Amino acid sequence: MAAAMFRSLLVSAAQQRPQAPGPGGAPREQPPPGAPAPDTLEAQFSCPICLEVYHRAVCIGGCGHTFCGECLQPCLQVPSPLCPLCRMPFDPKKVEKASNVEKQLSSYKAPCRGCSKKVTLAKMRSHVSSCAKVQEQMANCPKFVPVVPTSQPIPSNIPNRSTFVCPYCGARNLDQQELVKHCMENHRNDPNKVVCPVCSAMPWGDPSYKSANFLQHLLHRHKFSYDTFVDYNIDEEAALQAALALSLSEN
Repeated sequence: MAAAMFRSLLVSAAQQRPQAPGPGGAPREQPPPGAPAPDTLEAQFSCPICLEVYHRAVCIGGCGHTFCGECLQPCLQVPSPLCPLCRMPFDPKKVEKASNVEKQLSSYKAPCRGCSKKVTLAKMRSHVSSCAKVQEQMANCPKFVPVVPTSQPIPSNIPNRSTFVCPYCGARNLDQQELVKHCMENHRNDPNKVVCPVCSAMPWGDPSYKSANFLQHLLHRHKFSYDTFVDYNIDEEAALQAALALSLSEN
């Protein structure tokens, strides 16, 4: 966070700084026609996720947004991926290598934000990581502190009851509906007995119990979200009594 804020401040300052003449008072070498200004190149060719110059850039076919290949990987692990920038759904099979961006990274040079040495964008990451002036500037960058201090402890043992892992293949970040859809599409004929990740996340769940027919269990027991109807702060018996009382009052 601090490194990203520091870099954006440097880019902003560089845009406002007049260009100094070259050696002997001669004008400095100008970028080719149509090329971005050198002081803004690094910002224009930075990944929106890591805020660094693209590394093995890939492009999403639908919306056309570009990211580092590694940065986009987590988005490709879910059944219905969304572009991290515009939230538009996309087909993982249509994510392609951004060859045009890679060519530009090898062609354009930009000044290092520390030592001002001109470096091709393709080598900017490795240069910055070893530039003594950048490391010195980052060490002197103000540390992040909360605007308002809090005395509240940060919970560390709250169970995740919103997303689940497929017990068959390990696909992650599936909500209940996505888990049902994923298992119906990919594991309909899987004979293995597995533990229901939804039930095991509940206070009354048995993490060792394996369903003989997991798909039928999903379809009959998990058509709705427990969050809508369940108070996790009471035990199963109290929840049953509360449900009976509510049913009698409605009748």
